[in-house]
Amino acid sequence: MPAFLHAQELYVSTEPASNMAANSFGFRVTNRFFKMEHEGVTGMRIEPELMWGISKKLMVHVVGLASNQMQPSLRFEGGSVYAKYRFLSNDDVQSHFRMAAYVKGSVIDNPFVPAMREGAVKPYDNQELDLEGGASGVSGGIIATQLIHKLAVSATVGYNRFMNNTKDNLPDYLSANAVNYSLSAGYLLLPRSYRSYDQTNLNIYVEFLGKTNTDAVGRNQYLDVAPAIQLIFNSSTRLDFSYRTELFGDMSRNVFNTFTLRFEHNIFNISTKRK
Repeated sequence: MPAFLHAQELYVSTEPASNMAANSFGFRVTNRFFKMEHEGVTGMRIEPELMWGISKKLMVHVVGLASNQMQPSLRFEGGSVYAKYRFLSNDDVQSHFRMAAYVKGSVIDNPFVPAMREGAVKPYDNQELDLEGGASGVSGGIIATQLIHKLAVSATVGYNRFMNNTKDNLPDYLSANAVNYSLSAGYLLLPRSYRSYDQTNLNIYVEFLGKTNTDAVGRNQYLDVAPAIQLIFNSSTRLDFSYRTELFGDMSRNVFNTFTLRFEHNIFNISTKRK
C-alpha cells in the first residue's frame, strides 16, 4: 500500500502519528526563506533529508542543515536525527486514530549571536532557539492523529532541551528548556474520487505552531500559523508550498515570517524477504 494513500496527513510543518510505509526509503530537500529582522535582508536555510521506513511502526530521518542566518554566507551548520515510533493504531473504513512518540537530537556549530554585519538595521535580539540550526539539543514528545475520510487533524506536544553548540556556549539569558505544541489540519481537495494511485493529489493545510520558553530567565511564548498547499504525483513524489507567520506572542525573535518550498520522493519495497 503506498505511503501517500492518506495524503492529507502529510503535513508540511509537523509530522503525523502515521509512519511512512515499511520497507521504504525517501529523500527530500527543504528550502526556507525568511526576513532576518536585525539586518532587514532575506536569509535562506537548505535541509537535505534522508528517510527510512524501518517497519510499519518505526521510521528514522537524518537531516543536514546549511544556512546564512548566523554566518555571513551560506555554510554547513550541523545536522539532526529524528525517530518516530507508532504505538497505537485504531483503523476503520475511511478513518483511523493513531498515536506515536518521537525523539530528536541535533548537533549545531553556529554561534548563538551572529557578528553584526554591514547593513544591520537594529541590534540582534532573539530569544527563540530551535534544533534546526539554532542550538544543539534533544527533544521528545507525543503525536495524535485522527483521519476521517478526507480530513486529517493532528496534535503534538513536546519538550525541548537546548545545549551548548560545538563552538559556542549557551548564554545564560536564553532559556535552555521549552515546550512546543501544534495543531494541524489537512484536507484532500482533489481528486474527488480515487480511480488509481497515478492520480495527482491536491491537499490544503493549516497548522498552528506554538512554543513556550519555561526557564525563569526568559519565560515567553508565541503562536504561529502556517497555511500550505501540496501536490502529490504518482503516490510517490510531493511538492509543498507553505508560509508561516506569527499570530501573537511576547518572544523577541529574529525571524517572524518564513516561506517553505519542499520536494520529496519515496521509493517503496526497497528489499524483499527471501522465502
